[in-house]
Amino acid sequence: MLVRKIEKEIRDYLLSDRQEILLISGARQIGKSYIVRYIGQQLFQNYIEIDMKADAQGARLFADATTTEMFYMRLSTIAGGRMQGRRDTLVFIDEIQAYPHLLTLLKFLRQDNRFQYIASGSLLGVTLSKAVSIPVGSLEELRMYPLDLEEFLWALGYGEYVLQDLRQRFERRESLDQTLHDKLMADFRRYLLVGGLPEAVNRYVAEKNIVSIRRVQNAIHDLYAADASKYDEDNRLKIRRIYDMVPSNLENKKKRVVIKDIEGKQGKRFSDYEDEFEYLIQSGTTLEVKAISAPRFPLCESSTKNLLKLYLNDVGVLSAILYGLNIDAILKDVPSINLGTLYESFVAQELRAHGFNLHYYDNKQHGEVDFLVDDYKTLSVLPVEVKSGKDYTVHSALNHFVSCADYKIQQGLVVSNEREISWQGKICHVPIYYVMFLEPEPVASVTF
Repeated sequence: MLVRKIEKEIRDYLLSDRQEILLISGARQIGKSYIVRYIGQQLFQNYIEIDMKADAQGARLFADATTTEMFYMRLSTIAGGRMQGRRDTLVFIDEIQAYPHLLTLLKFLRQDNRFQYIASGSLLGVTLSKAVSIPVGSLEELRMYPLDLEEFLWALGYGEYVLQDLRQRFERRESLDQTLHDKLMADFRRYLLVGGLPEAVNRYVAEKNIVSIRRVQNAIHDLYAADASKYDEDNRLKIRRIYDMVPSNLENKKKRVVIKDIEGKQGKRFSDYEDEFEYLIQSGTTLEVKAISAPRFPLCESSTKNLLKLYLNDVGVLSAILYGLNIDAILKDVPSINLGTLYESFVAQELRAHGFNLHYYDNKQHGEVDFLVDDYKTLSVLPVEVKSGKDYTVHSALNHFVSCADYKIQQGLVVSNEREISWQGKICHVPIYYVMFLEPEPVASVTF
């Protein structure tokens, strides 16, 4: 079984006395149902799972379950013998977005306190953003993503001891020896090929067969595209078009979405496609990176969506689109192949999985910096520049950014293939695999 970091959070929730109902959101095929099922069957004598999407396409038992009593009655028709009590019964409502009224009903199920509940949904972000009545204080949302690099390394057999040692070396800004660096870079490149979709990772561990892995990735990419086409009958072609444009946009120098290219029409504005962008972002199939021209901590106070970059949610899917079955372009780091798009996509996926909201610096005079994230430890902005080639010390936009007194930058990071950690003023050059240890400052107990 693949080890996932989210497992601890789900266990802690189920073993606690918290009254909110946990909602696990994220894209399809990232392992939400599997991890809840695995934990639920371990912790509860009676585990009940209902796939509301399957129900909506079949018996529709819960289509009109608008009260707690109606819900219990419907539930008893499929799991009556397992409906015991709160301490030993977990009800897992999967794909809850199929019946949005159930999100409101969760408040009353919680108040009734008859069973433990967890809900999940692949389009939960979209449903929550459009739901008419979401009870404040009744729900606790937990976002899930594909496996990050550290989880991938666990799947390859890396033990906690070596990863903890690597984390401490990163915190000390300490270079690795050549042998360990080469191994980590080789496994990082494998991650670019495989990505973090659980089925693709399992295929890699079991078979090491790129054809099998690509078959999984292409099927899931097609599934996401088909979902996008189904979401909005009136605008489905625009949603599909924006989604299909993501890889080609990332291959461009600016990488941002060009509004006029969506339908080939002049005069279109970002506001004309807000619902389409909202679907792609909230569904978890893409990751948004919003532009900042005058960065201040916290970044949310000065971000804008008018200049937007979109990344696919999984770097393995992107490498399948860009390179197909040719693994040498990535594994052998062929000099003529620019892997910048994959490197940036990896960093976006990694930072978002760790809980960072993503921005980039956009300045017509001084250029762009790939990523900006909030650094809660120093109450400042941390810029991250991604380099895939030998020119990792060339970063004029970042140089200007960290030297601007108004921005109050404490440190900048450049991530690349280079083994040696080095400093250039406020800028620290680190190997790209160390991104797996970049995290928001953990919440500690605070008294005041």
